Amino acid sequence: MKKMFLVLFFLLLFLSSFNSTVVAADNSNRVQLAILLDTSGSMDGLIEQTKTQLWKMVNELARASKNGKEINLEIALYEYGKDAIPEDEGYLRMILSFTNDLDKISDELFKLRTNGGDEYCGEVIRSAVKNLKWTVNNDNLKIIFIAGNEPFTQGEIDYKNSCKKANSKGIIVNTIFCGNYQEGISTKWKDGADLADGRYMNIDHNQKIVHIKAPQDERLIVLGRKLNSTYIGYGSMGKSKKAMQEEQDANAISQDAEVMVQRSVAKSSGQYRNSAWDLVDATSEGEVKLENISKDELPEEMKEMTLEERIEYIELKIQNRASIQKEINELNELRRKFVAEKMLDVDNKTLDAVMIKAIKEQAEAKNFKFD
Repeated sequence: MKKMFLVLFFLLLFLSSFNSTVVAADNSNRVQLAILLDTSGSMDGLIEQTKTQLWKMVNELARASKNGKEINLEIALYEYGKDAIPEDEGYLRMILSFTNDLDKISDELFKLRTNGGDEYCGEVIRSAVKNLKWTVNNDNLKIIFIAGNEPFTQGEIDYKNSCKKANSKGIIVNTIFCGNYQEGISTKWKDGADLADGRYMNIDHNQKIVHIKAPQDERLIVLGRKLNSTYIGYGSMGKSKKAMQEEQDANAISQDAEVMVQRSVAKSSGQYRNSAWDLVDATSEGEVKLENISKDELPEEMKEMTLEERIEYIELKIQNRASIQKEINELNELRRKFVAEKMLDVDNKTLDAVMIKAIKEQAEAKNFKFD
């Protein structure tokens, strides 16, 4: 009897170990990006570049996969160096913890305002490492990007300790100095990156983004807006989130037509997930069942429908969305080739360019693949 018990015990232990290994492998496609932005008085250009190029960065990352699965992208956002934030809080603020709500990220970026202050790089990195919910799986890609233009050494928290702590958790720290390359080295921005297996980069944060007009742009903008009609807001967040979707379209087009083009493409990718408020995503992903949703949670146009009519209505939206997304993706492939040729002679030292290059290199080192 005792021998039988021991055999069963070790068998269960083995199966438990095997199961946990499988789960870890299934989750290895997560990419976590924490973006730490200096919002002191001289950083208007940096904020402008970030909010206008968010969708382009998402689109480049949407082309990545691991073990045959597309990535699961999560973004967190911090601001630091702003006088409006109390000194006892380190002049820093976590704006968003890790989220895949891309509209919310865009919304917060457009709300950012600069205001002079002290930039404590060591403290904001420490806060991001300590307070964000990083995955413990080191097969995932975990990256901090910190951008600013003052010495990396400011504040009571030693940047060396913060960067080493990040490194001990498998978190890469990439530093982006907004100014002269050598000045960034002398003010320790490169040293911070070196301590956490990251890259040191410099950008011209006041450089105007080069927007290339392409023959596909007008149609892509129309299709991006048309996609909104396939979303059905439900529950407590449905109405406000649907309004935010429209608002972020307006924010994008207010910057430049290409920004809206990039947003349209992002909205057709697997990274644009809205199951928390969109009934189409929620039912497609199996998170809710129509028969379990109360009448009060439904939008006005669905309240008086029978269950069969609701199912048919959702199915029609799914088909319409798939059709629009297919056309967007086909047009985008043509556009990418057109723009790539035009960009050959452009010296691009903007935030998106250096971030995309760093992410690709660091992702490929962890066996992520890009189309």
